[in-house]
Amino acid sequence: MRKISLSALGFYLSIVSAFAQIKQVEKDTTYKSRHLKFEEANIVSSYYKQDGNNSAVTGGIGSEKLIDLSNTLDLRFSRWVNNTHQHTIGLEMGFDSYSSASSDQIDPSTGGQTGPGGRPPRGNHGATSGASSSGGSSLGSIVSVGTISSASGYDKRFYPSLMWSDNNTDKGLTIGANLSYSTEYDYKSRGIGLNFSKQSKDKSREFGVKAAAFFDTWKVIYPIELRPTGYGTGSEHDQGTVDYKPRNTYSVAFSLAQIINRRLQVSAVIEPSYQEGLLATKYQRVYFNNGTAQAENLPDKRWKLPIGLRANYFLNDRVILRGGYRFYTDQWGLTAHTANLETAIKLNPFISVSPFYRLYGQSAAKYFAGYKEHTTTDTYYTSDYDLSKLTSQSYGAGIRFTPPYGVLGIRHLYMLELRYAHYARSTELTSNIVSVNLKFK
Repeated sequence: MRKISLSALGFYLSIVSAFAQIKQVEKDTTYKSRHLKFEEANIVSSYYKQDGNNSAVTGGIGSEKLIDLSNTLDLRFSRWVNNTHQHTIGLEMGFDSYSSASSDQIDPSTGGQTGPGGRPPRGNHGATSGASSSGGSSLGSIVSVGTISSASGYDKRFYPSLMWSDNNTDKGLTIGANLSYSTEYDYKSRGIGLNFSKQSKDKSREFGVKAAAFFDTWKVIYPIELRPTGYGTGSEHDQGTVDYKPRNTYSVAFSLAQIINRRLQVSAVIEPSYQEGLLATKYQRVYFNNGTAQAENLPDKRWKLPIGLRANYFLNDRVILRGGYRFYTDQWGLTAHTANLETAIKLNPFISVSPFYRLYGQSAAKYFAGYKEHTTTDTYYTSDYDLSKLTSQSYGAGIRFTPPYGVLGIRHLYMLELRYAHYARSTELTSNIVSVNLKFK
């Protein structure tokens, strides 16, 4: 299980404490401070573990064992201008460390130190992640059948981001922007985003638009037996020449939220996106029906179109039902349907539990085939089971504590939330994730 470093937690607490001390209570409700003040901080830590036997690195067979440890710190500040404009600034810093069986199998002779850690495209704009955001896409794992080993590869990712927004409370208008960056051994991503939302006069309806662009570069690493002559291993300690290729993602999201009555709220979102560049993961093998092998090859363009509907129903003072449906289709012939239901149950004024269930199903992309099922006449080919026909289920629960005098008597520790989820899919990949969220105000 995950161990949260006491020194790291102490560092976070010292930061939050310092900001909490400068937060001032407004004595005059007709005046809002124009000074930048600390609003809240969120510290989220999680432990994720998966296993399966359809590694894309070894052509659709082999161990998919992976462990990921994640920590994020999110800080929020605000200031008022002319008593009508609330400016909010957010700073988020994230750090992941993960181990995977796949690194051993890209180049067994280097002991797994090639660095990719077995992940397919990074972030939520990845190319082979299909329609599913399962809390555990099959982050690839391991080489030829005879050399499959345990999870010994290791890598880390650092991803800071910065956001700003201006909320005009008189007009119900909010505009904002954000910048993001992500770096790991073989992958770097730079992102920019803009957002706009407008409320109706009676505040019962809100329309929003979000636009984002990610400009990524990643090191092209090939399995050992498929490297061109003179091509480097991609290892951190190898100075041999390797290629670097771009991958760009552009998306826009249109949302509409409506309060139907005092019990029911609904919303809809449509989020088309477009990718271009190297969308194949070159260290993933594909074995053909004649016994030969090649590095994965996929088109360099991809349109995606998700459409989602959500509803919140306040059953009574203690129970809230949250449901959703999402349809997805893309240029590669993959279609998917997702349905989810979550219930927030207030046990008392300070403790609530949230059981949830999610059902997902997708068709196979037209470029997918399993181990030794592709033919040599295929132009594009992949054996990544993220692009296969599959169904999956995810279920679990969270519990939230918001005691009036702070969690464990710590006045500024406003909320503690623990959450667990189990994920299983028809390809026999399973995963579990445990997370803890601390909110300071």
